[in-house]
Amino acid sequence: MSSTVQRKRRNRFSLLALSAIVIYVMVGSVLYLLQEKMLFRPTALPQDYVYAFEHPFEELFLETEDDARINALHFRSEKPKGVILYFHGNSGNLARWGEITGYFVDLDYDLLVMDYRGFGKSTGPVSEEALYHDGQQCYDYLLQRYSENEIIIYGRSLGSAVATHTAADNEPGQLILESPFHSLADVAQVRFPIFPVKGLLKYELPNNVNLNAVNCPVTIYHGTEDYVVPFKSGQRLYLESRNGKTDLVPIEDGGHNDLVTFEAYRKHIQQLLK
Repeated sequence: MSSTVQRKRRNRFSLLALSAIVIYVMVGSVLYLLQEKMLFRPTALPQDYVYAFEHPFEELFLETEDDARINALHFRSEKPKGVILYFHGNSGNLARWGEITGYFVDLDYDLLVMDYRGFGKSTGPVSEEALYHDGQQCYDYLLQRYSENEIIIYGRSLGSAVATHTAADNEPGQLILESPFHSLADVAQVRFPIFPVKGLLKYELPNNVNLNAVNCPVTIYHGTEDYVVPFKSGQRLYLESRNGKTDLVPIEDGGHNDLVTFEAYRKHIQQLLK
């Protein structure tokens, strides 16, 4: 009788273990196959969509070597102190980000912001290499119109990866990162701790590596209550920086999308960009 009970228990345990393995593999497969949908959350726009903003702007379409079209907006200030190349987060499109970035035009800066491929009116296949290539193309556009030391690169969340890579390959006046991550694997491991995320990720986005190749001053803003990109990830990026010109500005109680509502952020960045 006892042997029969033990055999049933073993069979039940084996079934549970097999089920757990199957579920683990299935979830891991979903993470691998759908990671781009989790990483990029674009909202497309009709090609004839007409932007409307408070500040004067020019709409651009930058053609790439692989036949993609990158939609960008070039905002103008009356008396610009320089120009900000702004790389936005992982959702929305220029209809939204054009409003958000108006804050910097109010600080007397020209500003160029682009939509990534698949966002808004931008087209073309998405890849990590394409992100970097398109970021460089926007930088080259500004180099034809401004002195390089007038260019400030600003990256927010996902945009921190494009911003840091672009800054590493060039010599801008400064680099500003809002809510950046150490690396994509660092954030993914926090969200999916039981999976070998490094082996599953198609994108590396290694801010930690690229930041060490940046020569200009770097300022990192990060909310202490950020639950999308944990504060510890941005702090780790800062602590591992070896360029000797990197500052971390913690925004107490700040989240992921609300830093501009905090006086500590506004006061610091206004001083930085005065």
